[in-house]
Amino acid sequence: MGYAVVLGEALVDLLDAECDGQPVYRQAIGGGPLNVAVAVARLGGDVQFVGSLGDDALAERIRAFLAEAGVGLAGAVTVPAPTALAVATFVGPEPDFRFYGEPRSYALLTAEDLSVPLVEGAQVLYCGSIVLLCPPVLAAARRAWSIAGALRVFDPNVRTRLLDGPSALAALREVVAEFAASAHLVKLSTADAAVLYPGEPVEGVAAYLRELGAGTVVVTLGADGALVAAADDVVRVPAPKVGAVDATGAGDSVMGALIAELLAAGEPVDPIGWRDRVAFALRVGGLVCESPGGATSMPTRAAVSARFPS
Repeated sequence: MGYAVVLGEALVDLLDAECDGQPVYRQAIGGGPLNVAVAVARLGGDVQFVGSLGDDALAERIRAFLAEAGVGLAGAVTVPAPTALAVATFVGPEPDFRFYGEPRSYALLTAEDLSVPLVEGAQVLYCGSIVLLCPPVLAAARRAWSIAGALRVFDPNVRTRLLDGPSALAALREVVAEFAASAHLVKLSTADAAVLYPGEPVEGVAAYLRELGAGTVVVTLGADGALVAAADDVVRVPAPKVGAVDATGAGDSVMGALIAELLAAGEPVDPIGWRDRVAFALRVGGLVCESPGGATSMPTRAAVSARFPS
């Protein structure tokens, strides 16, 4: 079994919580791609994180956390910046993030920093998330995408608070089209689809991305499961019933589970194979929703089997 390269951001989340009746912020290591990498590792996959990390104590915690989780750091670089923070508040289980830090530690990876042999040797390459809004990291992602001899996986993971007006949204939409056009798999959420293609039903979004060239498109639908568009087959896969307390990292865990399955068994040869993969990924995401935090709640395969024995 080969390895995956996950290119993107790592940061520290401050999650709105309560202690002794007083509002507090609970620290958690996060960032969508970091969550994806940890999910892959917890599910038994070999994975390398590629991104820029700050030069402070928080960055050392991130490195230690990733190492303990089994995520490789051969492609990570240290930059002279404090670790970026994402402050999350909740309406129900869904987090709303605001980002802090200047310069942002996750935004400083350049194309020259990229380890070409690491990317060339990967079985799966993931790119996406908020680093697509950062020109240096976007250039690194484009370089990785162009040299990868791997299955290419893409997730826009849109954060509307980082979009500075209609021009920024238009630019992001172009980047999404660029990466989707040569992706073997695109995963996005209904929230992503609503921002990128307002008013378009998810079936239409999936069809558009496949027309661009994406091999398979998975749109997560929250408690309603996911829509899977593979070949000429478009189906909805139901999500398991869970007691959700915190959806932080749920979409990332679905992405991580799909990557772990690609590493273990390669690309499915038919739509039924994709449906089975997505059903497993939704069980992973459901289990994540039952625990607070993002990366820290990523489960092992044994934990998924124990929670959903059927």
